[in-house]
Amino acid sequence: MNNKYANKEQKILEELEGWRERNSERKERQDQFNTSSIDEIPSISAPIDTNEESYLDNIGFPGEYPFTRGVQHTMYRGRLWSMRQYAGFGTPEETNTKFRYLLSQGQTGLSVAFDLPTQLGYNSDDPESVGEVGKVGVAIDSLRDMEVAFEGIPLDKVSTSMTINAPAAVLVAMYVAVAEKQGVSPDQLTGTAQNDVLKEYVARGTYIFPPEPSLRLAADLVAYCAEKMPRFNSISISGYHLRDAGSTAAQEIAFTFANAIAYGEAFTKRGVQPDIWGQRVSWIFNTHNNFLEEIAKYRALRRMWARIMKEQFGAENPRALMLRTHSQTGGSTLTAQQPLNNIVRAAYQALAAVLGGVQSLALSTFDEALSLPTDEAQRIALRTQQIIAHETGIADAIDPLAGSYHVEWLTDKLEENALAYMAEIDQLGGAVAAIEAGVIQREIAKASYESQLAVEEKKELVVGVNSFKDGNEDPSPAIFRVNRNSVDQQKISLEKIRKERDNSKVKKVLAELKSKASGSDDLMLPILDAVRSYATVGEICDALRTEFGSYSPPVEI
Repeated sequence: MNNKYANKEQKILEELEGWRERNSERKERQDQFNTSSIDEIPSISAPIDTNEESYLDNIGFPGEYPFTRGVQHTMYRGRLWSMRQYAGFGTPEETNTKFRYLLSQGQTGLSVAFDLPTQLGYNSDDPESVGEVGKVGVAIDSLRDMEVAFEGIPLDKVSTSMTINAPAAVLVAMYVAVAEKQGVSPDQLTGTAQNDVLKEYVARGTYIFPPEPSLRLAADLVAYCAEKMPRFNSISISGYHLRDAGSTAAQEIAFTFANAIAYGEAFTKRGVQPDIWGQRVSWIFNTHNNFLEEIAKYRALRRMWARIMKEQFGAENPRALMLRTHSQTGGSTLTAQQPLNNIVRAAYQALAAVLGGVQSLALSTFDEALSLPTDEAQRIALRTQQIIAHETGIADAIDPLAGSYHVEWLTDKLEENALAYMAEIDQLGGAVAAIEAGVIQREIAKASYESQLAVEEKKELVVGVNSFKDGNEDPSPAIFRVNRNSVDQQKISLEKIRKERDNSKVKKVLAELKSKASGSDDLMLPILDAVRSYATVGEICDALRTEFGSYSPPVEI
């Protein structure tokens, strides 16, 4: 370090120590301050907490490596983030109505929720589906359902994000087939398929097949999209669900990136080069309560991923180094008690996501701790985004908190802690090995337990839950209720499809799919053939189950 910097830092250090000594007797409201990932937050941060000489390497400029300050040169001064509220429930007809409503209210993209049977590869009339059809998302059994859900919605003009994982290849194939019927070619389609099954073994449980064949399916979809759908994000790797399962912010970063590295290795092995697949990877992360930590998290995420792609995978295309992410405000932070407080929580979480530089955003609505969102709750969530975009001035500056000593310190600290977790996973042989051994699951469970204990012991205050309860709580708002007649309607529709389709053709294409699955052939083309013949999600997944088997989680003794 040259004398200029050395002298400057020495002077600041001396003055800082003097300030601390002069104020050492002043009481603080608690002995120690911390975040989910950082044991102790300093009372103040100063220039010595950042390395000015490393500015270009660690921070740099927007739209340039290492993308700490954002992936676009102009960020929101050029284009606002996509406002994409999560939607889908009941029948395809009901979901189509919801999509049209949200688009009419100014939403700029669609985000589709599928029900649990669809996520798990079961038909609506399967015994395993009882009580869950259309409950937390739309029921999709066949191509006919997808046609109805997107009726009147031009797929060459509207971007669609699909929260689907284990059967992602099947649902994307249906989306392609619907587009074909609209006269829209695959290369015109934009949107995202989550296609991230590894986090299902850790956080959600909506897996079907064991990890290795699941990675194969994910890689086949990525390879297909690289060739046929170059504008479509063929995988959206999720930290969101890891965080909602109880992980810390540092664990959310580390475990998501560990999964991403496993995917990247599989895609490269499949023949899709990092400079190609890297451009079509998108992400979804969770924005939680600690405002400054969440802002710093997004900055650390971009920097870390750029370095992973460049140093570990050898990517050279700048677009392949960019971490482009959707954010959803924290579902697990919502409370059933005093539910209107959730409007405030979602608003400042959304503000943190925007200050963090996300490309797409959805707010968990104030009533989601009680039910699926009502139209009113969805509208308030969308209006919150629109107010942030158009009334606060936040979108007028690029990375306005860069240079904040505290934010830069938080960014560095989160990266440091996340890298420590990633090193441990690497020693175990990577994400798949760590998942199969139950290591990641245990770490998240431990963090979740410690967080809940802090709430119960009132070390962490949750307004309306363990504090500020006045005995005159907000009455529960009107909640959304799924029309249970929808279940019968969906079963009738499914039976009608089975009668009208060419069942001999369905039998033939499913046999071909099983044959391909038993070897190492690409599976997207036979899945497309099956979808176009109106084979159902359950039939296609059952054909794959026959060859791949089903996954059972490790049992602790």
